[in-house]
Amino acid sequence: MPPDILDLSDQISLTPLQAVGIPLALIGAILLSLGAQFQHRGVARMEQHHGSEASTGLNFSQIKALLARPSWVIGTAFLGLAIVFQLSSLSLSPLMVVQPLGAVALVMTAIMNSRITKVRLDAISIRAIVMCVVGVGVFVGIAAMFAKSTVITQRELSIVLIVLVIVLALWIVLFLIFRKNASPVFYILGAGMLFGFVATLAKVVIDRIKTIVISGSGFESTDFLTILCIVGLIAASLLGSYFVQTAYASGPPDLVVAGLTVVDPLVAVTVGIIVLGEAADAPMWAVIAFVITGAVAIFGVFSLSKHHPQLKS
Repeated sequence: MPPDILDLSDQISLTPLQAVGIPLALIGAILLSLGAQFQHRGVARMEQHHGSEASTGLNFSQIKALLARPSWVIGTAFLGLAIVFQLSSLSLSPLMVVQPLGAVALVMTAIMNSRITKVRLDAISIRAIVMCVVGVGVFVGIAAMFAKSTVITQRELSIVLIVLVIVLALWIVLFLIFRKNASPVFYILGAGMLFGFVATLAKVVIDRIKTIVISGSGFESTDFLTILCIVGLIAASLLGSYFVQTAYASGPPDLVVAGLTVVDPLVAVTVGIIVLGEAADAPMWAVIAFVITGAVAIFGVFSLSKHHPQLKS
């Protein structure tokens, strides 16, 4: 293997084996929806016994209390399974195909939460959810039309890692500054951005491990960047998960899932387009469409955060 290449994927069209990643991603989305509902219930129960300060950031005692809540533990188990299915789908299918399927979790969570809380979604909330799903779906769909698989060199992977470090540092600073007055959408955007990098790095690591297994070449000195990918993946996952739990303390689960299923794929695909050059040949109309559909999806998240009926009740 050339020393500067970390990913030798060269095919974007779906083979029968790659198509198996689609149902795996859908199962992961269902598990994500269930996990979000159970974890949100666990955080709400914890707040009843430990005050409502969790909305400004969970402290150590509150985290310990969450570990003692059966509903939160069950939700975490569901999310763990969701991650397994998502990683399995990423190992088989292109990132641009798998990521938008998470929108299924948004629809499921919205319906489930409405039934459980007896709070009916109004027309504005439904419109916001449709904007999220359609916006991210069209965004990724257009990206997939012009995407081309490229080898990931050390330089490109280094850029991804540097940007991740900057994003991590930025959100830590913003959290320390605004934690007392932060709205749910603050934590949702932060978690979505971080998990977008998690998806990108996970795909890189999975492809590198597959290359090692298939070729039997073993780890090389150049795999130091792959190890850094794993470290960055873990760091982003931990901070993103912390933001998600804090968002549950101040917002309904479907709002949290809306942010994750919109911001996550937008970030992941944007990294692929800008840093990895996966859509370098896209025409100008596609670039304009990226901006418009991405803006529509993000606007849907903000609209849901302002007009969700559960936040008014």
